[in-house]
Amino acid sequence: MDEIVVVEGAHELALEPGSGVARVVRCDDWDAGPGASLRCGLAALSEDVTRAVVVLADGPNLDPRAIERLLERTEPVLAASYDGTRSHPVVLARSAWSEVPDEGGRALDTEPLKTVLVDCSDLTPPGDVDYRR
Repeated sequence: MDEIVVVEGAHELALEPGSGVARVVRCDDWDAGPGASLRCGLAALSEDVTRAVVVLADGPNLDPRAIERLLERTEPVLAASYDGTRSHPVVLARSAWSEVPDEGGRALDTEPLKTVLVDCSDLTPPGDVDYRR
């Protein structure tokens, strides 16, 4: 990965100053839907980036092999599938970025950008962990 961008919206993120691993971008339109946050993150990437790997911060069990498996493919919209259920990671080619609706990547599943599911059933799904403040 050449760049790591983290998008913050409803809640400000507390990152260690000078960590240098990820760049945080603020999405003021976060309340428009998950697609707004995704578009903010994509827009923050360098012009030479041709594909983006999308993962969610609340999926702590993501197996890196799922990312590798998706990156072996060339279709413009890819998503990991675990036992037939679409999940993360997702890989989006630059050609799909402008098509991301406010509803997010799941709503991007129409021709000509039909999502190709990549079977990752042999891997642990990323999970979904939410913390209450």
